[in-house]
Amino acid sequence: MSFATADLSDEFGDEVRVAEPIFRDWGGAARFAGQIETVRAPDDNALVRQALETPGRGRVLVIDGGGSLVAALVGGNLAALAHRNGWSGLVVHGCIRDAAEIAATLIGVKALNTIPRRSAKAGAGERGVPVTFAGVTFRPGDQLYADSDGILVADRNLLAG
Repeated sequence: MSFATADLSDEFGDEVRVAEPIFRDWGGAARFAGQIETVRAPDDNALVRQALETPGRGRVLVIDGGGSLVAALVGGNLAALAHRNGWSGLVVHGCIRDAAEIAATLIGVKALNTIPRRSAKAGAGERGVPVTFAGVTFRPGDQLYADSDGILVADRNLLAG
């Protein structure tokens, strides 16, 4: 997959939504793209695991942790699970942990920061709902493009011929 978010932004202008630059790159893949699936999971990653246990088919899981810096929503085991199941990347509006393991896994991961504390596992949250953060609403089925310059979201696949 070859693209640059700067080029897509130039070419498609108002057709793309640009996320505010609040994320850091953590994964072993700096560039990733795919159809969005969502989870709203404040300080609880049971639904994150549930989503990542399904076939990813190149999708991107967008996780709205409410920007919490209290507990990690993704660690090395979940990043490895996502990679094995064919997910393209993860965008975490919250924290991750096991940063070295995630960096060694060939998957895109953008998150706010790291924290060693694990999250709850009670199943709180929602799957498959629109989530809004970083100035963008991420809807299931939209397309996400991410690289070292940032994150773009579009209503359609901009790379389809």
